[in-house]
Amino acid sequence: MIKERKPITLYETEEIIENLKETEKIKELKSFIKKFAEGDSKKAKKLKEELTNMNVLKLKEKDIVKIVDVMPENAIELNKVVTEAGLDTDETNKILETIKNIK
Repeated sequence: MIKERKPITLYETEEIIENLKETEKIKELKSFIKKFAEGDSKKAKKLKEELTNMNVLKLKEKDIVKIVDVMPENAIELNKVVTEAGLDTDETNKILETIKNIK
């Protein structure tokens, strides 16, 4: 039963499925997550928290989750991740600096 719809990072997904019964689907999901979530879950949590606290009005929660999952390294990558946000140069630089400091 779905209680709430909320975007979550791959790292948060990994934590949730750790407590589930090991099935073939869970194994596939874990394999997928390991392939794409190369970073540290503690750093991912910290990055999500920092991006949320930046109060960039154009960034929605789903955008923050995408940024945490991808951890873009430059403005081009960031703008591909959050195409709908329309970030200005200052916002882009702040976000990239935050990612760089946490990586």
